[in-house]
Amino acid sequence: MKLKIGDPAPMFVATTTDDSPVKLSDYLGTKLILYFYPMDDTPGCTKQACSLRDHGQEIRDKGATVLGVSTQDAASHRRFTEKYNLDFPLIADTDGAVARAYGALGGGGLMGTATSLFGVASRITFIIDESGHIAHIIDKPDCAHHAEEVLKLL
Repeated sequence: MKLKIGDPAPMFVATTTDDSPVKLSDYLGTKLILYFYPMDDTPGCTKQACSLRDHGQEIRDKGATVLGVSTQDAASHRRFTEKYNLDFPLIADTDGAVARAYGALGGGGLMGTATSLFGVASRITFIIDESGHIAHIIDKPDCAHHAEEVLKLL
């Protein structure tokens, strides 16, 4: 089932970059930018993460928090975070449970099947409101200008 604006955001429990547990309910009462990306330290994913990092204060000033999700492990996320000085946590969704819950792993068509087989999440961003509902979906993010896309919707 594809998520749409107004739907309750799927609950999750996962592990972040520093091996800390995180769950959606930790973010109730604040806006959450939950962005899924294919792989650490690749050109598009790096541009996207750095855009969010570079505009992090503006995003926080609008009452939102950023949380990235991909299927790499915590060690890969730590290297990526350290290399680019990312100032937000990344979820190590190694079993793809969070990505599947949000429809970011699998999906239709040949590309969806191929990425699912390789365990690579699609690039999609969900802006979740303070009550835990999907407020906006950016299904084709502009990696280099992703923060600007997000800021327009906050």
